[in-house]
Amino acid sequence: MGEFDLEKTASVKPASSNGSRSESDSDAARLAEMGYSQDLNRNFNILSLVGIAFCMSNSWFGISASMITGINSGGTVLIIYGLLWITFISLGVGASLSELASSMPNAGGQYFWAFELAPRKYAHFASYLSGWFGYAGAIFACSSVVLGLGQAAVGMWQLGHPDFVIEAWHVVLAYQLINFFCFLFNCVGKVLPLVAKCTLYISLISFLVILVTVPACARPHASASYVFGHFVNSTGWESDGMAFIVGLINPNWIFACLDSATHLAEEVPHPERNIPIAIMATVAIGFVTSWTYCISMFFGIKDLDELINSSTGVPILQLYYQALDNKAGAIVLETLLLVTGMGCQIACHTWQSRLAWAFSRDRGMPGHQWLSQVNPTLDVPLYAHSVSCFIVGLLGLLYLGSTTAFNSMMTACISLLYVSYSIPILCLWYRGRNNIHHGPFWLGKFGLAANIITITWTIFCIVMYSFPSTMPVHTGNMNYVSAVYGVVVFIMLVDWFARGKHSFKRDEATEEKIEISQ
Repeated sequence: MGEFDLEKTASVKPASSNGSRSESDSDAARLAEMGYSQDLNRNFNILSLVGIAFCMSNSWFGISASMITGINSGGTVLIIYGLLWITFISLGVGASLSELASSMPNAGGQYFWAFELAPRKYAHFASYLSGWFGYAGAIFACSSVVLGLGQAAVGMWQLGHPDFVIEAWHVVLAYQLINFFCFLFNCVGKVLPLVAKCTLYISLISFLVILVTVPACARPHASASYVFGHFVNSTGWESDGMAFIVGLINPNWIFACLDSATHLAEEVPHPERNIPIAIMATVAIGFVTSWTYCISMFFGIKDLDELINSSTGVPILQLYYQALDNKAGAIVLETLLLVTGMGCQIACHTWQSRLAWAFSRDRGMPGHQWLSQVNPTLDVPLYAHSVSCFIVGLLGLLYLGSTTAFNSMMTACISLLYVSYSIPILCLWYRGRNNIHHGPFWLGKFGLAANIITITWTIFCIVMYSFPSTMPVHTGNMNYVSAVYGVVVFIMLVDWFARGKHSFKRDEATEEKIEISQ
């Protein structure tokens, strides 16, 4: 493989305060070899990168926000043991992404890797698919996070005002306000590293406060046999195994967004080393926090049915109330969770905006002329950020029509992201794992095993997560994830034949160089 034989003119910005001039020049030179200019300053360091990567998944918050799915499909058993399994899968996925990010650090992430590694005849389409699936997954993930925040805000109000009846428009209004508030934090690039560090600290401090408070106040405690062995199947599926599988969506959701750090490759020094650290640290910190959090919370459960049927619509808030037996205390703990979730949403906006910006540099999206621009004063891709947040806002309106259809986007985001990861891995197998430049993070045979885990789990998710979460099926509880896939593929193919096939990616000189190198 000819390493990054691209034909774009590179410009090098002065070194940022986060590293020496020589480091900055070296990173910019490597980026220039890929054919791109250094358009964004490298404001992030390893701590702020880990902060934004972890806050993106924010696993203990995520398990709280989507707890109802897991409780219905297996009770405490599903979440506790499901987290162990999903962590194992995520180590494989994270290792696969880390190898590619270490070898080819680029803000485009998976779509860039797919283009570099795929057979020339199929490189454009493989890259285009990976880019669009990744972006759609990021948008859906962002929408599902802000929905959880909106439900939390409205649920707290309902807990304090028992006569208040929650309606869909209440949640949507909170959704839109929170989405806009979090949008503002990504409008100035220089403050993002500080925001990332602060949200990391807020998340960990809130985690510790809740971890100690709930079991300390709960009287009596649930038994160990209940916490570690109480299986509940409220799904209507006759098979407990099938109920367990569809419930895995709950722990899987919190680890599905592991590519977020890869899209900051041009904003951190030594990305070939730092991005793998951020990805693997996200899995490690995520598992420790989410697993210990769940065990601690489950010892505070008094009535599981009350959680499932809570008038607040927020099971974790009801759990806090059960444990503390105090509405004000429960609202305070939920407020900590809400603030933590806003940090997650801010990181989501960073992730989706960088992906849209990078993809648009290679003309992968309609309106790429504007989406690929970086505001030099604010040091952010402001158009890409604004459009992405606007799309998230529009998707929120879907909740007014069908809460079930909206919830299907959470499921869709998992599978779409895994598909976007799998495409460059398949291309890597075609090229040969030992026929590419290896970065500092390279696992050899263990990396191959990680690749196999990722591909196999992707196929599993596409098939098994398409089944309905409850039985019998009717329009109110149907899993619309297949319809979501269809809409995404339809939009993507229309754009491909109308525009992308002719304009997406690279000039002829670059194509010729890559063909010669192969």
